[in-house]
Amino acid sequence: MSVTDLETTRLAKANGPAPVLLTVEEAARCLRIGRTTCFSLIRSGELESLLIGGLRRVPADEPAAYLARRRAEQRAA
Repeated sequence: MSVTDLETTRLAKANGPAPVLLTVEEAARCLRIGRTTCFSLIRSGELESLLIGGLRRVPADEPAAYLARRRAEQRAA
């Protein structure tokens, strides 16, 4: 089970159904990075996000996808 799956499971248990979108802070917790670093990844386009009514949200599957891309990059290097 990935870190994102664990975080999503924890959120689902606390709040009902699994979230489709995460706040930037929740995404940062999933990745075990700081909020500022998470915003930096979003600004650079490395981490997908959406702006919904002025609120920045990260698709719940994006932290795991980002990690998969990083792992593939490091293996290729």
